[in-house]
Amino acid sequence: MPPTSDTGAARATPAPARFANLGDRAWGWGISILGGTILVVAGLVLLELGRVARPAWEGMNVLRFLTSTDWDPVQEKFGALPFVYGTLVTSAVAILVALPVSVGLALFLSEMGPRRLRPPVAYAIEVLAAIPSVIYGLWGLFVLVPWLRGTLEPFLQGTLGFLPIFRGPMIGHGYLAGGLILALMILPTIASVTIEVLKTVPAALREGALALGATRWEAIRMAVLPYARPGILGATLLGLGRALGETMAVTMVIGNSPAISASLFAPGYTLPAVIANEFAEATGDVHIGALASLGLVLFGITLLLNAAARILISAVSRGTRGARA
Repeated sequence: MPPTSDTGAARATPAPARFANLGDRAWGWGISILGGTILVVAGLVLLELGRVARPAWEGMNVLRFLTSTDWDPVQEKFGALPFVYGTLVTSAVAILVALPVSVGLALFLSEMGPRRLRPPVAYAIEVLAAIPSVIYGLWGLFVLVPWLRGTLEPFLQGTLGFLPIFRGPMIGHGYLAGGLILALMILPTIASVTIEVLKTVPAALREGALALGATRWEAIRMAVLPYARPGILGATLLGLGRALGETMAVTMVIGNSPAISASLFAPGYTLPAVIANEFAEATGDVHIGALASLGLVLFGITLLLNAAARILISAVSRGTRGARA
């Protein structure tokens, strides 16, 4: 009898382990399904955009659509190039303006700022992130545009007018206004992520640099920033994603003109803006299809830029690890 009871006890003990293993497998499958749902949703979005855009593709050359500058819904002539150009220009201006300011704010809040001043500045950044897009647009329309027209654009033309990007009529509405309003909108995103990245830098790196005789700025430049560079690039990627897809604020200040100009003072148009402005008033299937095609173009631009940014982040990360080794 005793051997039999021992055998029964030995058989009974693996049961909890088997159930735990089953739970782990169920949890893993559940997480995998949730992750795959993202791909399914993205695929459904592409399929629906393709279905809506099909009437426009029937009589349209795709290459001509991407390279043409004509946009005349009455005669059913559609070209995406002015909108692609406006989207890329305003996003580039936004990143060039917001990135150094965001990194400077992050360094101030995490490395060099007085402790009493850090909470108010951090709170102001959080408030900027919570402001709705239409409020930014109204501020840009009533404050930013008059300031550009009366102060900044005359200054830029007077000092840097030999450059084509700072020539032309100074009306306030244009690529520069759209880029600056986008810079203000993406600044909290880049700054917040950069602050969290800087907090992960090991204290030994700072202390080692200071112990070797480096100044505080030299320690930040030679130890902190190289370690945090991949994270800062990731923060820039997040900001760029918002800049590419922003609609309302840019629509209110960019001028909404489907033309291409080398001057930042000239009015322009972006992909999200033209879709938002014309979709409700589109009268025919071809016009709606052309707008859906613009959505596909925007999706493709976002995908390509994200892929390029991830490749860049991977290359920088490998270089940082190699230098650290």
